[in-house]
Amino acid sequence: MTARSQTKTLIAGALLVAAIGAVLRLWHIASTPMWLDEAYSAYAAGKGFAFLWQVVPRYETHPPFYYSLLRLWTLAFGDGLVAERALGLAAGLATPFAIAWIAAAAGAWLDWDVPRRRALVFVAFALACLAIPLVEMAREVRPYPVMILVFALTTRALIAIARQREAGRPLAGPAFAVYLVGLESMLWLHNLGPLWAAALGLACLIAFQAHRASWTDWGWFVGGHAAVAILYLPALAMLIDQAPTWVRSTWLSFGAQGLADHLPVLYAVPGWQGLAAAVLLVLAIMILVRQARAQRLLTMLLILAILPTMLSILLSITIAPVFITRTLTPVAVPWLVLLAIGAAGQRGKAAWLGAGAALMLAANMLAVDVQMRGSPPIQNWYGALRWLQPRHRPDDLILAYPNEGALPLERALQDKALAWRVMPVPVAVPALDQGGWHPTGSRGVVSLPKARLEAIARSPRIAAPRRIWLLRLGNTTYDPGDMFLTALRRDRRMTARFVDGPIDIIALDRK
Repeated sequence: MTARSQTKTLIAGALLVAAIGAVLRLWHIASTPMWLDEAYSAYAAGKGFAFLWQVVPRYETHPPFYYSLLRLWTLAFGDGLVAERALGLAAGLATPFAIAWIAAAAGAWLDWDVPRRRALVFVAFALACLAIPLVEMAREVRPYPVMILVFALTTRALIAIARQREAGRPLAGPAFAVYLVGLESMLWLHNLGPLWAAALGLACLIAFQAHRASWTDWGWFVGGHAAVAILYLPALAMLIDQAPTWVRSTWLSFGAQGLADHLPVLYAVPGWQGLAAAVLLVLAIMILVRQARAQRLLTMLLILAILPTMLSILLSITIAPVFITRTLTPVAVPWLVLLAIGAAGQRGKAAWLGAGAALMLAANMLAVDVQMRGSPPIQNWYGALRWLQPRHRPDDLILAYPNEGALPLERALQDKALAWRVMPVPVAVPALDQGGWHPTGSRGVVSLPKARLEAIARSPRIAAPRRIWLLRLGNTTYDPGDMFLTALRRDRRMTARFVDGPIDIIALDRK
């Protein structure tokens, strides 16, 4: 194949996978309701900046930085369902290009010839377009798609730092500035930001090549990281304040089965097709262990791909469960670059092995993506409204216990232009200083004692309507023994019930 024909083939292939990736990210994006976590984001973004920076830190474990970004986004583009998802979608659509940029920089650093570099960029781009966690996170009104993009751009900056240090140039410059901004952003985007900072900092130390550093370079290195640490102190104070509540009453659990279920998805290798990824990883290692600069690249990518997950597992074992697949999705970025190196870097018969493994992996990811797009939403609030509409009357009252259940319900009501009365119990999020305990680790959501629930059930506002609806999310956690339901049934009888996953809605009519 001539160079011109190879270029045309790769461009055509890139356009095809880009279109497929865009379709997968857009599929049902306007018809899938927000689930609880997304509703939290939309709720916070609907408030003013004073609420975001003064109230959110009192109950939310995450820093308010992402909510502020979403607030600015909605002020510019509106607060409709598609508008709010568009921030993550924009980041998700940009991420494959950022990963291709990383692959291009890696190929140039390794002094590969032009055909291999082009193949590397194409494979990295194609895998990024189809990667299961990248497709899924691009659809969420959560910080994860932004984190993935920031992590990718920071990884690209690290390769630039490594190349300029190898060439004997000073550390100070645009690449180091981009790295520091990315490092600070990762710290402020999520409460597990220190895990990402640890991986990025260690990778930066390898790129820095301390043995070749001057005192001026050391000053920039230490001073830059010190500035990042100082700017992070307010978020660290929020994390320290919230951590005890999370540790005492987290809803998460951690075990070997969870790792077995989630790690393959996190690293884009579900099912038996993980063999293809293993082949690509072995091929990549065989390529990168041959020279010093390639060994540095291999070490940096492995640290970025594995260390955050290892630290998350360690924290889950020793302190409190924090391991959640979606919080670790940025590790897919360096991992996909490694797999692309394995696919494009070999010659001869091994090249056919790498191409076949990459094709097998891409086909499997596409099949899983399509299957997931056809699956029901995480929480089907639109389905709940369809069931409720013919049964709901204008004077009905919906009680949301715990109070956070009102967030996705009210969001779905807004999307469907329905003005129904909803009463969060005991009060709207955040239910600060309301007594009770916090079974999910959030001070904004409480489980109330029996006497308090009985008093609420007898209150005039709840006693007046002829029919009330009790919405429960996680009733075994927040209402063990059905205490609130029992209190409401003292003067009422159950007449209808809707259960779909965690959504439990009960109609209670006056006797």
